[in-house]
Amino acid sequence: MLVAGFPAEAFGTNCFVVAPAPGEQCVIIDPGIGVADRLDEVLAEHRLQPAAVLLTHGHLDHTFSVTPVCGARGITAYIHPGDAEMLADPAKGLSADLTSLFGGRLTWTEPEDVAPLEDGLVLKIAGLELTVDHAPGHTRGSVMFRGGEGDEPLCFSGDVLFRDSIGRTDLPGGSMGQMMASLRDKVLTLPDETIVLPGHGPETTIGRERARNPYLREALEAPRKGW
Repeated sequence: MLVAGFPAEAFGTNCFVVAPAPGEQCVIIDPGIGVADRLDEVLAEHRLQPAAVLLTHGHLDHTFSVTPVCGARGITAYIHPGDAEMLADPAKGLSADLTSLFGGRLTWTEPEDVAPLEDGLVLKIAGLELTVDHAPGHTRGSVMFRGGEGDEPLCFSGDVLFRDSIGRTDLPGGSMGQMMASLRDKVLTLPDETIVLPGHGPETTIGRERARNPYLREALEAPRKGW
């Protein structure tokens, strides 16, 4: 599997391009702010043809370029229904400060072709098989994508799990209780060797986070707290 990732110009959001091999079709995960030029370079370098855009959640720093990326290539954007409203109105997922930052200066158009993601769905696109894990907490519709083969399973964790941390839960639609349940039921059940490619920051592994991430240690105690 070919995975090429790079940070967006704003907020350091990781955009990933995933394909079975160079010269094949691919999927694009989370095209954020100002990614167009770098994305074109990656596609040209590996001779890739995009088949779909996959969104881990609806926040603007992960979806900003979804409409031009999809529109230029006539491809579908996939998002969980819990966050679909943010593709129509990004402000619904922003705090008051962020709304003020973008307010009045944001021209937004919803993608023409949007398809739903659901928990347990196995996406078979571009010669890939990616399993969808609905993992709310950061947003109502946050998902992770699992793929890879053999001894190198992969998890594109979006803003559910970072190296040494997790996504914030204080924005509209966020819930610490749901986040703890997602960490317990969706993250901690993954094999230690799983390579985690997060929405921000460097890659990590489930084994490393199980040992060092304080939020995962807290999630292990979540059943006793009633979450």
